[in-house]
Amino acid sequence: MLLLDKIDPVTLSGKNDFVVAVDAVGAGIGELVFYASGSSARFTRQTEGLPADSAVVAIVDAIEVDGAFTFRKFQ
Repeated sequence: MLLLDKIDPVTLSGKNDFVVAVDAVGAGIGELVFYASGSSARFTRQTEGLPADSAVVAIVDAIEVDGAFTFRKFQ
């Protein structure tokens, strides 16, 4: 389980809006991730058939806003 803080995609600052999610991709501390919620959270091997409401489904490599990168995992 991971505690996620939603972020602003431009400033990357946290919004103090938290979600607890099952980690289906092996994300580490401090990584930016995508998550699915609701019934979509149960479409991973780790959560299939379980009462999961949120699941991490991808690790973010980059964020691009209006043609400019605000985040790159690998620089």
